[in-house]
Amino acid sequence: MSTYTPKNILITGAAGFIACHVANRLVRSYPDYKIVVLDKLDYCSNLKNLIPSRSSPNFKFVKGDIASADLVNYLLITESIDTIMHFAAQTHVDNSFGNSFEFTKNNIYGTHVLLEACKVTGQIRRFIHVSTDEVYGETDEDAVVGNHEASQLLPTNPYSATKAGAEMLVMAYGRSYGLPVITTRGNNVYGPNQFPEKLIPKFILLAMRGKPLPIHGDGCNVRSYLYCEDVAEAFEVVLHKGEVGHVYNIGTTKERRVIDVAQDICKLFNIDSDKVIQFVENRPFNDQRYFLDDQKLKNLGWSETTMWEEGLKKTIEWYKNNPDWWGDVSGALLPHPRMLMMPGDIERNLDGAEKYDSGSTEFSGKSNETKTAAPASKTTNVPQKSPFKFLIYGRTGWIGGVLGKLCEKQGIPYEYGRGRLEDRSKLLADINSVKPTHVFNAAGVTGRPNVDWCESHKPETIRTNVAGTLNLADVCRENGLLMVNFATGCIFEYDAAHPEGSGIGFKEEDTPNFAGSFYSKTKAMVEDLLKNYDNVCTLRVRMPISSDLSNPRNFITKISRYNKVVNIPNSMTILDELLPISIEMAKRNLRGIWNFTNPGVVSHNEILEMYKKYIDPAFTYANFTVEEQAKVIVAARSNNEMDASKLKKEFPELLSIKESLIKNVFEPNKKTSA
Repeated sequence: MSTYTPKNILITGAAGFIACHVANRLVRSYPDYKIVVLDKLDYCSNLKNLIPSRSSPNFKFVKGDIASADLVNYLLITESIDTIMHFAAQTHVDNSFGNSFEFTKNNIYGTHVLLEACKVTGQIRRFIHVSTDEVYGETDEDAVVGNHEASQLLPTNPYSATKAGAEMLVMAYGRSYGLPVITTRGNNVYGPNQFPEKLIPKFILLAMRGKPLPIHGDGCNVRSYLYCEDVAEAFEVVLHKGEVGHVYNIGTTKERRVIDVAQDICKLFNIDSDKVIQFVENRPFNDQRYFLDDQKLKNLGWSETTMWEEGLKKTIEWYKNNPDWWGDVSGALLPHPRMLMMPGDIERNLDGAEKYDSGSTEFSGKSNETKTAAPASKTTNVPQKSPFKFLIYGRTGWIGGVLGKLCEKQGIPYEYGRGRLEDRSKLLADINSVKPTHVFNAAGVTGRPNVDWCESHKPETIRTNVAGTLNLADVCRENGLLMVNFATGCIFEYDAAHPEGSGIGFKEEDTPNFAGSFYSKTKAMVEDLLKNYDNVCTLRVRMPISSDLSNPRNFITKISRYNKVVNIPNSMTILDELLPISIEMAKRNLRGIWNFTNPGVVSHNEILEMYKKYIDPAFTYANFTVEEQAKVIVAARSNNEMDASKLKKEFPELLSIKESLIKNVFEPNKKTSA
């Protein structure tokens, strides 16, 4: 049996589940191999998956899309790649029913780009294409012999169809151009690092949270499960001993029904399975069984070594120790998830990575290495079509207007919604007409000229702030769209647990405690209800400020015109810095609740002192107490500190409130002396 020894390996999709275990294993076990990994960091990828390899001198990460021919060709040449292990793909069957074109683009077109680059460069000695057991279609329930590598391909869902299509391209390039291709088809894989849209991590996280375990249909569908490290070893064997032109099944004869998996997990959590298992509607077509004959791979010397219970215990332990590895995954934990997949939509934990204008990102263990970016496309002078299109509600509002200008600046197509939020048919008409990728809700009643107006116009306030917002969220969810919802942080007030000046801010999960105004009541009410929608990203804005000091809605403009002001420290939102971040959050398809403020607090007096220093040295102001203020306003005002650490972690470059005020507001407006 001949043995193949690679030099420079390109692994695609290596920030994903299976590939990260393969990449980490090869980096660790073969210091003489250079491992270059390419990943666009989609929703189910995470750079933390590659932490074990980051400090290794034989490892390099490149952020990019396999669909970019320029990038792929550049990497093959500059990194002298002789071996490709192609894992990158959209893999979740549920998603393929709702977003099948993304699967065609990623799984077929992306593979085609890689193959063409191999043909053009002429330097590849091995191309290992990673496929799935699902290409065989359903196995008979009473079959005692599994599908072998020469079995007919009969895919039954969009995911498996695209994987079968990719296989045909791989086979064709092998035969037509002599590319040294090898294909693998594997059973289900489980273990640490897996994104929780898949059955086992989903059940584990739900069990950890005390939630029901949803089972499609009657739970009698049979699947075979392999532990991730066993699968990584299988790829190590195929890499070194696999024969060009051959297909290898990576499988196990140990099968389990879905309901058995749920019961085994319940047992390890000491949970009564009868109380938590919940049967839900089946998916459109749910294959009864996949069964493989893996003798061909065993002949190369591989065998499964991790028994089911051992692997399951290891997996549960990992998720218990890393419950927040993937951030907010509430959308993935639904019985029938439909994750919103956009190119490169989530970019997690890029600590130590370098970003380039070309769109690539690299990190490498070689501290003295000269980092180079992929060359610009030959068609850079041709306007590139944006993968995004935004539908914005709140055209006449301050935030809605600025969002439109930001979209123009970034070259993002957008349109303003024409329908009123309370009119469902008009919202549907907007979506059908605009065909957006994301929806921004910057509409709402804040009061004319302030929140006191809401006290005497309660039905109007409810109609927009509650009914309208819920209506839009529901329509968006029905159409598989993320809604970025601009909310308010004026639903909290300082209390014993969060005293003024303590630096202890209210977190996203805290229960609102301020009901001094009807406006705040409606905002707290709708925020609580929106928690039931997995497609909503709620951004709590507070006392918004911008560099436009002529805008009467600007908090600085307001207080500079008051006769007297209270002097209380508050969290605030610098729109010049944060509104561009809201667009980036949409691109990353972030969801859940976010305190959308700059870190820290600033008082009214501190702002007005800055105003005197930078804008008008002759400006004067006076203070009065909260009790005195209450005599001239109808509704109470909220004063609080918001904990912005969640936002700061996602966007480390975010400035503190005082730094942002100086940089984004006062310095640009500074009056120079004559």
